[in-house]
Amino acid sequence: MTKARLEHANLMVTGIEETANFLLAAFPHWSIRGEGGGEWYGVPRRWAHVGDDYNYITLNEFFGANASDKPQRDLAGTDPGLAHLAFEVDDLDAIVSRLKKVGYESHNLGEDHPHRRNNYFKTKEGIEFEFVQYLSDKPEERNLYA
Repeated sequence: MTKARLEHANLMVTGIEETANFLLAAFPHWSIRGEGGGEWYGVPRRWAHVGDDYNYITLNEFFGANASDKPQRDLAGTDPGLAHLAFEVDDLDAIVSRLKKVGYESHNLGEDHPHRRNNYFKTKEGIEFEFVQYLSDKPEERNLYA
């Protein structure tokens, strides 16, 4: 069997700082591990990799007349695109506390489940992140669907 692990996700944002600050509040052990600029199909951009030595989120901010100022997709809608990114965490309460401390409020506590807890937050520009804490190491309990 081939082992797979998500190494990074690449997001387009209207401003790097806002999403980077959200991620750094959630994961204080992360940092901006690299940043730069250039062009993306002819549009000037700035990028940053926010994460640790093994996983990160790429954030892209665009400039100039061809840069879009459209909002993120409506999370209540059915348009194709990213709905959310989910992180497995060891201490959901600590994540929630850190995010609330810097002004973010949970907008969905997730379903009631005997073997996992989850909580959803949106950044100010509308990107949704889910944080999941499993309460069991048994796959059949972690992956129990009603």
